[in-house]
Amino acid sequence: MSIIDEIKAFIPGCEQEERDQVAMLRFLAAHDDAFDRENLTAHMTASAWVISPDKRHVVMCYHNLYQSWSWTGGHADGERDLAAAAIREVEEETGLRTHLLYPGIFSLENLTVEGHIKRGVYVPGHIHMNVTYLVQAESEQLRQKPDENSGVRWMTPEEALASSTEPWMVERVYRKLVKRAQPYMK
Repeated sequence: MSIIDEIKAFIPGCEQEERDQVAMLRFLAAHDDAFDRENLTAHMTASAWVISPDKRHVVMCYHNLYQSWSWTGGHADGERDLAAAAIREVEEETGLRTHLLYPGIFSLENLTVEGHIKRGVYVPGHIHMNVTYLVQAESEQLRQKPDENSGVRWMTPEEALASSTEPWMVERVYRKLVKRAQPYMK
């Protein structure tokens, strides 16, 4: 099944996902370059909510750009297998090998990104049309990726919510993920 078909088949769990799904599908239908970050308006990204092997913790990275503890994730960079992209990003950002714990899209969200400098070049404000997957780590050994994060830690779900300094992310994304992941963390 193509990622577009997966997004169409996804059953939203809240109004935010309903509206973001519509916007995402409209954007994908109108933009052949939606999977490339060269599209300066919006592009597809993939994230993972990473659960520890003992199913008691989640991984959070101190993201240098946002100056906040956050989940793992990144640009599709042409990849249309967003689950593979999410798993790749987890390994790049934390060193963890993971596997899907939930078979398919776990959540959807369109995330605004403020203009910023990356590798000496200005990146204009844009939208990350994000697909999130639930994965489980195969070990607890973490490492950071200094060009993207300055810390990587296992946290309880409650600590993860308290550690992020991005109120919208906490209320609209991380709290949703914590609640949805509860059945998988037993």
